[in-house]
Amino acid sequence: MAEVITMPRLSDTMTEGKVAKWHKKVGDKVKEGDILAEIETDKAVQDFESEIEGTLLYVGVEEGSAAAVDSVLAIIGNEGEDISGLTGGAAAPAAATEEKKSEEQPKAETAASAAAEVPAGVEIITMPRLSDTMTEGKVAKWHKNVGDTVKEGDLLAEIETDKAVQDFESEFNGVLLKQGVEEGGAAPVDSVLAIIGPAGTDVSAVGAPKAAGQSAEKPAEQKAETKTEEKAAPAANTSSSDRVAISPLAKKMAQDKGVDINSVQGSGENGRIVKKDIENYQPAAKPAASAPAASAAPVAVSFVQGEDTETPNSQVRNIIAKRLSESKFTAPHYYLMVEINMDKAIEARKEINSLPDTKISFNDMIIKATAIALRKHPQVNSSWAGDKIIHRGNINIGVAVAIPDGLVVPVLKNTDQMTYTQISAAVKDMASRAKSKGLKANEMEGSTFSISNLGMFGIETFTSIINQPNSAILSVGAIIEKPIVKDGQIVVGNTMKLSLACDHRVVDGATGAQFLQTLRTYLESPLTLLL
Repeated sequence: MAEVITMPRLSDTMTEGKVAKWHKKVGDKVKEGDILAEIETDKAVQDFESEIEGTLLYVGVEEGSAAAVDSVLAIIGNEGEDISGLTGGAAAPAAATEEKKSEEQPKAETAASAAAEVPAGVEIITMPRLSDTMTEGKVAKWHKNVGDTVKEGDLLAEIETDKAVQDFESEFNGVLLKQGVEEGGAAPVDSVLAIIGPAGTDVSAVGAPKAAGQSAEKPAEQKAETKTEEKAAPAANTSSSDRVAISPLAKKMAQDKGVDINSVQGSGENGRIVKKDIENYQPAAKPAASAPAASAAPVAVSFVQGEDTETPNSQVRNIIAKRLSESKFTAPHYYLMVEINMDKAIEARKEINSLPDTKISFNDMIIKATAIALRKHPQVNSSWAGDKIIHRGNINIGVAVAIPDGLVVPVLKNTDQMTYTQISAAVKDMASRAKSKGLKANEMEGSTFSISNLGMFGIETFTSIINQPNSAILSVGAIIEKPIVKDGQIVVGNTMKLSLACDHRVVDGATGAQFLQTLRTYLESPLTLLL
């Protein structure tokens, strides 16, 4: 009999899982213990083994897709077995898809009928989006009337956006058959602005009738006057040395390419420079004799335009964003900072590392000192639980580790009972496996306090967001060599800044300060850790 396998809950905070990779495909034989798939949780990627023998009959989640915990992941049974009664969850979306298709069909038919109404050779020009915030445009002025011949690059109209008035040029050749928006009127982006096509084409059925009829009914004398005025205006512009007739798009392209628009011959109406003139522009070769004069001219610089890209969020990144936002906006954070003299810690580390097969870092020393300090200040090792505070019996320190997808926090269980060498080996091992997504879920659960260290990047001081359900997190900065006052004398010393972020619901200011005092004592006098 077929068995339904659901998306497992592989961590205490997991609400959905993503199938990073399928190791079996439909039709494959599956044995107990075989790896079915790799499941990406909110913390790591873990192998998921089958507990059932049989044939993989159905895959409920595609590779690279996510699904909620307890939803259908796969079905295993006997080869050829009917599982139609078990895939109801998959059939529902299919039905929904069919319903959606049936809803969209009338829309598609309407669009098809609209397209069918457009005669051959006719081009519909819609209201352009001339700014990122533009939702509608206003026709400030029409430069072409219905019946006028239009060439590619000719100025059709002046469009007023939410930011400025811009010239709008045609990209087609033909006759202006219809104006979709009357002069002074406004229309939404992508609505019909104008229709261009062969002379005499009937476009009355295309789009809703607007002011085209009014334009067509203008007396011939008025049309003639308008055309005369239009012809006169460019002439005035041409005679002016202050302005070059150029479309906005062509002007921007010229700026991007470093083209001097005064040296470009326009092919548009009345010599107006249009897009294709800039695209086809070739600078003329300059004679050698004019080299000295040319050296004074500005040098054209070619800029390569950058492109925006997108990266889909991983499951780990989504959960990090969710949990840190919840922590920041629900826990009242406050911060305490202290500067530590690390001279004696540096000497102690040198002595410890002089022992055979021993190599510890300053981070290992800080972890050990923090664990012992938490033993003396159990309130900092507590958690908020709504109507009560939970005082944790074990001291489990989470160490933040950066990975390509974001940040994970492997946990050192019973840290206060570990030696320096045990801490060092555990941190190196878990950090290495974290970066290769080899950590198990139980290795990232149960922390009672967290440490984040950016000192290796040269960061002197910073604050962190509490990793709930912890009530505090320690931020460790770099060890800096600088002048300090010692016994009334200015000497060279090594200092390190620590920042403690506390949840004020659990850790009061005085409690946090006392914890930092104890931690400072342990780091400035490492021998006290032995007491």
